[in-house]
Order: sequence, then structure tokens, then C-alpha cells
Amino acid sequence: MTATCQETASPLHLRVAGLLQRTWLRCLSLVLLGVAVHAPALTGQLVWDDQYLARDNPFMKSPLLILESFRHYLFLDSFSAHYRPVQNISLIVDYFFWNSNTYGFHLTNVLLHVSSGVLLYFLLRSLLPSLSVARSSADSDNASWKKHSALAAWLVALLWMVHPVHSAAVDYISGRADSLAFLFACTAWLLVLAARKSRRPFLWPLLYASAAFSALLALTSREIAAIWFAIFLLHLAVFERKLAIRNKLISLFCCLAILIAYAGLRQLPERRSGPGPSSAWSQPVKAVLMLRALGDYGRLMIFPSNLHMERSVVDGENYGSTQSWRKSVGTEYLSLVGLGVLALFVAGCWRAGTGRPLRIFGACWFFLGYLPISNLFELNATVAEHWLYLPSVGFLLFLAGCAADLPPRGRKGIVAFACLAVVGLGARSAVRSADWSNAETFYTRTLAAGGSSVRVRVNLGLIYAARGENAKAERTFRQTLQILPDYPIAKNNLAHVLERQGRKEEAEAIFASSAKAATETRKDYPRTWIAALNLAQLRSAGNDKAAALVLLEKARADYPDAWEIIKFEAELKRQIEGPEAALRLVEDFARANWWHYDAALATGRLWAEKGEAEKASLAWRHASRLDVHDVEALNLIAHLRLRQNRFEEAYQSQSRAVARQPDEPRQYIMLSDILMQMGRNDEAQALLGQVARMQAMAQANIALN
Repeated sequence: MTATCQETASPLHLRVAGLLQRTWLRCLSLVLLGVAVHAPALTGQLVWDDQYLARDNPFMKSPLLILESFRHYLFLDSFSAHYRPVQNISLIVDYFFWNSNTYGFHLTNVLLHVSSGVLLYFLLRSLLPSLSVARSSADSDNASWKKHSALAAWLVALLWMVHPVHSAAVDYISGRADSLAFLFACTAWLLVLAARKSRRPFLWPLLYASAAFSALLALTSREIAAIWFAIFLLHLAVFERKLAIRNKLISLFCCLAILIAYAGLRQLPERRSGPGPSSAWSQPVKAVLMLRALGDYGRLMIFPSNLHMERSVVDGENYGSTQSWRKSVGTEYLSLVGLGVLALFVAGCWRAGTGRPLRIFGACWFFLGYLPISNLFELNATVAEHWLYLPSVGFLLFLAGCAADLPPRGRKGIVAFACLAVVGLGARSAVRSADWSNAETFYTRTLAAGGSSVRVRVNLGLIYAARGENAKAERTFRQTLQILPDYPIAKNNLAHVLERQGRKEEAEAIFASSAKAATETRKDYPRTWIAALNLAQLRSAGNDKAAALVLLEKARADYPDAWEIIKFEAELKRQIEGPEAALRLVEDFARANWWHYDAALATGRLWAEKGEAEKASLAWRHASRLDVHDVEALNLIAHLRLRQNRFEEAYQSQSRAVARQPDEPRQYIMLSDILMQMGRNDEAQALLGQVARMQAMAQANIALN
């Protein structure tokens, strides 16, 4: 009777335990949870740098530009030297399939993050068994921990997957560089492990070559991938005891070769004109900031309550002099937390036990990832949540190493606690994902959470200005200038708002002062040429085109690569001197920047105005290849051929335009006009009928909404 009861009572428990040990179910749980917690961001709009990278970025508009993206930094007009061509290539793929639909871009981000989590699970499952063996521990403890290492790998991957500090890397389209670097670096390490196990003579060289290529892709996704090399080599030198020294040296040589190849690729872009602004902090101040950053990161990993962009651990009043920071260091909360985090890591690595190797490896992983973001080096911020994308793995591994030394009952409690943590962190992550739903929500919530940087305020002011709320925008820009009086972007946008309100004299004065100060402010800020452009536009609007040209010529001498200046100067010269003078400017720029869609389009227009139809058509065909979804160049070719009575060529060009914009009635109307000219009236009428149906459906949708 007792045996029968035991047989009927245990199957459910055993089934659940058995299911949780299955690899496919663990991978499925990672995928489902990863998608679920970031689902609120899938319908998000373009926010912040997305406006450029996922909308205006010229290098994402055509597969023709894949190789060209290796010759440029991520941002064209910036001080930053972010070299991330693979990020641009991923955007090329998204733009090709999704056009301007941001849902597809966000979906790619989520899939990249989910894939990274699954690969992390497989990587840790391979690494943890050897890391958990401590030479001084009992064999029974070793066997027990090795048995549960796959469960530990899964829980670490789960916690990493749902942790809300990764929101900016997943929910923000422009943040995908972290996921790309993680994905390719993880893949490279797994390929190396697979190559070591392979005994097939033709397979293992292919695996090693694929690993090297994947590692190079990681580096060209984001610079932080170099830390993966350090982690890999550390594991190889200290924890990989079974591998021969000869093989370790070969691995070291291969890593160096990949890094040298990456360094060579980084020589392709042109050098930046200046290093940009520098904080010029002293070493004692850097030491304090390192502790504060460590405290902030430790706090976020354990209790991620206050999440926002534009974090900072700097209080300007505390760092005015050596004496001032010494007075404040004793009371700095984050500095004390940082000291506590450091002490916990040291104590955990010092304490003997089964999990000591894992604790040491986790601590090394964390601090190798932390050093580049610790304020030891000059970055564009003192702290950022998405910078924890790689170091957070080491933090979680350290905690897993601490759990390894608990008694069996304590380990069961830790597993239950980890599952609850997954639920809690996942819920917080979902709430955080909703912050990225649209630009205004993002900026207002960032300000409410304490991210009161001037960039956030300016972008919020731009939203007000775009809605016509000029008084509200003016107030926001003036508040920004109270914080940073010389901020040129705020000054120029304030002038724009004043101009819209009819206060042209005030606007002109601000533009003039900004243009005059650009010689100095350009050392600290990019795009300072915009003040000269705005002032020239005001002069031109006041019928003083000669003065506008003088301003533009001087600005072009100072900023020879600013297309907006060249474009406006060319337009004024076209109006005053004719298309020949304008063509010289535009064609020179287009020749030096063959990838520039707008320049190719402008070149074609000027050739057409000169009566050079074939040269115009050639320029527009080139432009049409630079943007796989834009139709303006194709429409211009169709109109040109229609005027020449070359109806078949006009039809072919307009048909391509229809294929690119199948939901745009205007394209069908233009095609029907061409068919009418060709005498194909039935086909033209059929297209017009299709246009009528499309317009009726659009009106019905508007009525329903």
C-alpha cells in the first residue's frame, strides 16, 4: 500500500523536474520570457538617436552601401569615433524588409537579445562544470555541483535575459550594438569549443575560421567586444587546465591577429577634426567616480528601481577643487556602496569552497567589463545602464558561485528565490520597456526619474515646437540655457521658436551670436555650422541673397563636408547665377560622397535644368540605387522620359516606383497617366479603379478610428 502511494504521488514532481532538465524547454522559456518582457517596446516609435540611425542614416538605405559602411564612423557629424559598421548592416537589412515600419526594427532588437540569451546559456553550460571544481573541496560536493551546473547556467541566462538594466540595449533601436557584439562574441566562443571537440579533419578548420570571422563581426558591432577577448584569454590561461600550452599560445596568436585586423579596419574612416570636449578630471576625482559608478551599477543589479537614460554620478559642486571633493567623499552614498560592492567581491573570491573558481571567474568577468566604463577612460557619460550588458553576466556568475557553497536545502531555496527574481525583474523590465513607446513619453519619464540633462530638455522642446506649442518650447529651451548658457543646439532652436512667433530681431541676434561663437563652441559641440546656415536663411528670406552667400561661403570654408550648407549655397547660386555655378558645388560634393542620395538627386536636377537629359537620368538612376524604397528619383526619370516621348522607359521607371510604394495612390495615378499616353486606356482605367478602392479603404479606416 505504501509503495503504491509513493508511485502515485511522485510522478508529477518527477515529470516537472525532468521537463526542466530538457534543453529545448529551457531554450523555449528563454525565448518566451525574453519576448514577453520587451513586447511593450515593439510598437515603439523612433526615439533620440533613432531619428538619425533608423531614419535619416544614409548608409542603411541600400545593400549597395554595405562595404561603404566600413569606411565611416557610426555618426557622420559627431565627435564620437564609434566604429560599428555591422550595426549599420543590420539596419540595412531592417530597412530593406520593413522600410519605415519601426515594429520590424524593434523586433530585430528583441530577437538579437533573445538569441544572445540562448547562446549565453549554451556557453555557460559548457564552462560551468570546470569552473565549479575547487581542488580543496570534497568529491561529493564537486559531483553535486557539476550535476546542477546546467540548471545554474539556465538561471543565470534567465536572470540576465529579463534584467531591466538592459532595456536601453533592447527597447531602443540604436542600442542594438550591445546585443550584436554579445551575439557574435558568444557565437565565436561556442565555435571554438565545438572545434576543439571535433575530430573531423575538414570540420575543425572551418569551425575555427568561422569563430575568427564571428569575433571580427563582434568587434565591428561595438568596441566593448574587445573585453570578450580578455575574458576568453583569462579563462584559457587560468581555468582551462586540460588544454596544452601549445594550443593556448596558438589561441593567443589568433586573438592578436583578429585584433590587428580590426585595428586595420578602424583606419578606413577619416580622422575626426578634433577630440571633442574633455572633462580633464584629476586622478583623485576619477578614483571617486569609479567608486560611485561601481556603487550605482551594484545597486542597479540588485534593485533596479530608478532606471533612466542620461544617468550621472557627478555633482559639479562637489568637484570644483581637491578640497571640495575631500569634504564630500565621506558622505557620498554611492561611493560607500561602491566600497561595499568591492569588499563583497574581494571577500567572495577569498573565501574557499566549491564555488570559489566560479566566484573568481565571475568577478574577473565583471571587473574586466567594468573597467572601460568605470570613468578611468574618457566617455560621453559617467554611467549608463546599457553599459552593464556584458559586465552583468559576471555579476550573476559571482552570485551563482556564492550559491554553490550553500547546503543542499539552501540551494533549493536559492532556486526558488531566483525564479521569483525572474518574475519580479521581468515585470520591472516590461514597465521599463513601455518608457520607449514614443519620444515624448521617453523624455518626460526620463526627466521625472532624474535624468535632467540638457540633451533631454532640448529634445522635449523640439517636440513642443513641432506641435506648434511655441511658448512651451521657448520656456524649455530657456531653462536649458540657464543650465548650459553656451549650448548651441538650444540657442539655435530657441531662435527658431522666436522667429515663428514673429520676434525676428531676437532670433537674428541669437543666430548671429551663435555663428560668431562657433569658432570656440565647435571645439566642444558638433554641428555648430547650423547657426551660420540659419542666419543665411534669414538673410535670404529678407531678400539679401548676397549677404547670405557671403555667410555660406565662409561657413563652407570652415565646414567643407556639411551638405546642408552646400545645398543652400548651391540653390542661391542657381537663382542668381544659373545652374552652372550651382552644379560645380553640388557635383564636387557628390563625386567625393558617391553614397549621398540627396546630392545625387540634386545633381540630376541641375543637369536637367541645363538640358542635359542623359546626364540627369544617369544621376537619378544612381540615386535610385542608393535608396531601395525612395521613389523620387524614379518619378523624376519617368517625368523626364515622358517629356521626351520615350513612353516605354517612362513606364518601366514608374512601374519600379509603384513596386516600391504599392500602398501609395499617387504612384498608380502617375503610372495611369503614362499608360494613357501610350494608348493603353483599359490598363490605365483599371489602375484608376484600384486607386479609388484604395482611397475608399483609407477613408473607412479613418472613420473606424
